[in-house]
Amino acid sequence: MKLLLILLTLIISTAAYANDDDIIRTDTNSTVTSDGSMTTDSTVTSNGSMETTIKSPPPSAISPQISGSNSDLCTVGVAGAVQTQILGISAGRTVRDMNCEKLKNAKVMYDMGMKVAAVSVMCQDERVFDAMLNAGTPCPKDGKVGDEARLAWEMEAVKEEIERDQNNVINKFFDENGEAKIGLGVIFSTLAFLLIL
Repeated sequence: MKLLLILLTLIISTAAYANDDDIIRTDTNSTVTSDGSMTTDSTVTSNGSMETTIKSPPPSAISPQISGSNSDLCTVGVAGAVQTQILGISAGRTVRDMNCEKLKNAKVMYDMGMKVAAVSVMCQDERVFDAMLNAGTPCPKDGKVGDEARLAWEMEAVKEEIERDQNNVINKFFDENGEAKIGLGVIFSTLAFLLIL
């Protein structure tokens, strides 16, 4: 039994070395006393270095929160952010909602008893204008309502068409008459030639 114990101690007491540059060494000493008890001393020696690299994500560019939580505001918050490894940029702003303002203005005017003015504000939208005209209730024009307003709108449309036609007389002349373009081109080039001489 003692022989087996001694062989076991010799096997355990051999030194262990790592294959790397780092050295890990283990020494074990065992002693058997005369009364049959065994004492074991073990020493572990380690020489080496360890490196730890921590890769962390880049800092975040957080876009500002632009809140339009008040229901009486006609603004919409727009925000954005961009982050690279070096630089982060964030920006935000509010944008006016013109249709919302128009609706609120019309409602306030209606609540104050100015119903014709409220309808006039709504008629600034082309879709509302067309819908009112199709329904047989044209939008107010210069304080006129009903058939008088319809007549006023028709007169304005005729005036605009006449002005457009008068402004486009020269363009119309050249668009319809290709020979006139050639004739005027010859005349102007002849005059330019004579001026150069």
